Amino acid sequence: MDAVAIYTQRHLHGPQVLEALAAGKHVYCAVPLASSMDDVAAIVREVEERRLIYMTGETSYYYPNTLYCRQRFEQGAFGRFVYGEAAYYHDLSHGFYEAFQRTGGEHWRQVAGFPPMYYPTHSVSMIVSVTGARCTQVSCLGYKDQHEDGVYRKGANLWDNEFSNQTALMRTSDGGMCRINEFRRVGWGGTGNGVHLSIFGTQGSYEEQANAQVWVGLKPENTQDLTALLDCKQLPVEGPETGMDEVLKRDFYTSISAVHPVHRLPRSFAGLPNGHYGSHQFLVDDFVKSVATHRLPPNHVWNAARYCAPGLVAHESSLREGEMLPIPDFGDPPRDWTFAELDAQAG
Repeated sequence: MDAVAIYTQRHLHGPQVLEALAAGKHVYCAVPLASSMDDVAAIVREVEERRLIYMTGETSYYYPNTLYCRQRFEQGAFGRFVYGEAAYYHDLSHGFYEAFQRTGGEHWRQVAGFPPMYYPTHSVSMIVSVTGARCTQVSCLGYKDQHEDGVYRKGANLWDNEFSNQTALMRTSDGGMCRINEFRRVGWGGTGNGVHLSIFGTQGSYEEQANAQVWVGLKPENTQDLTALLDCKQLPVEGPETGMDEVLKRDFYTSISAVHPVHRLPRSFAGLPNGHYGSHQFLVDDFVKSVATHRLPPNHVWNAARYCAPGLVAHESSLREGEMLPIPDFGDPPRDWTFAELDAQAG
């Protein structure tokens, strides 16, 4: 066996990834990378020393809005990055209660109180994967939960966490700024995705407004409605999962958009299930190609650290009522480690 895929509870990822790497296995792991800075550092170190492939399954990397913004940024259409907003709005009542109860048993509340900023990668990755910069400092505030279920209370969960919602303001290494919202108790059901992105540059901006997605330039005539271009159709849900919460159905059963580079996928993928706004098939393809060629995927361990570490520090900041704290830099891949060739036409 050459590789393992880890889809366990969030707080188990760090220790289990370390065990798999120590056993000499390549690792694909659901987000987040880890829930402690010590584990983040240890995983990066193990990958560097053992020269194994680690990939985080960050779906936002292949969301249509992120793909579009990444392409426009590479073309220079944004100009210099000024400010970004990204958020993950997912109320516990939208399928999370059932998920935690299924995986946590009678003690599910102990893990359901996972700090929101320990799960920041859907949001953070949308900005840093577009600009290529990293987050360097953070100030974060938390909302102390008041819900009667008692999930977010001192003594009720493994982290003594009281915050169900957290908001962070971060400085980026290119001189820009970003605001990250991670909300688990929020009156937002919406009709689309619970993960949001807006990016503002000196020359152009991408903005999500209610259920519309627009490109805005310096001149009014440059404004474009991108909603149709970035739309992903919902796929039919069959079997026992037909009773799944509607918000989760929109996440797990979606097809691709017009901006997805489907030419690079194996033809055998055509018609197979997909999810999280067209991302699943691309993530699978990334990992298999990387392991087969021993080249890095886009969501390699150093990027996984850049997606995860800002949230871990943000939670510490919220415990200090917003104190500005530095975010460690875990560096870049070694120069002799090349990237997998992903964009070639599939055979």
